[in-house]
Amino acid sequence: MVGGTYGASVAPDTQVIGRRVLATIIDLVLLGIVGGLFTAPGALIDGLGDGRASEAVSGVLFSFGGLAALLVTFAYFAIMEGRFGQTLGKMALGIKVVREDGGTIGTREAVLRTLMRIVDGIGSYLVALVVALVSGENQRLGDMVAKTLVVRA
Repeated sequence: MVGGTYGASVAPDTQVIGRRVLATIIDLVLLGIVGGLFTAPGALIDGLGDGRASEAVSGVLFSFGGLAALLVTFAYFAIMEGRFGQTLGKMALGIKVVREDGGTIGTREAVLRTLMRIVDGIGSYLVALVVALVSGENQRLGDMVAKTLVVRA
């Protein structure tokens, strides 16, 4: 049922928690690599330098690199899910994000889901896992706030 809506007799397949966990791991590994590239200049200067000037420069580079990595992470989830309904991890594991009525999500839902990752991500996404396991439709807090589901693609 690609791009359609779910009728009263057809329920979406939300039994994808294992796939969600693996998709999140894939996404976080990819984002970790990108984040490492942003913070590498600070590490390089810190490792090569000797003195207060190099510590100050590396600290600034680490700070800007960390901020850039945070912005890229936010943009990655918001843009990929808002535009495609999937991140690279979700694509690899055959799952996607849809509205509770089965329609495609937009920027608003994707941004809400992404903002809630701040809470869902506590304890290496332990909050998200526990909430998804006890919710009726396997929704994490971000899904509940955005009124979305993660289903088989």
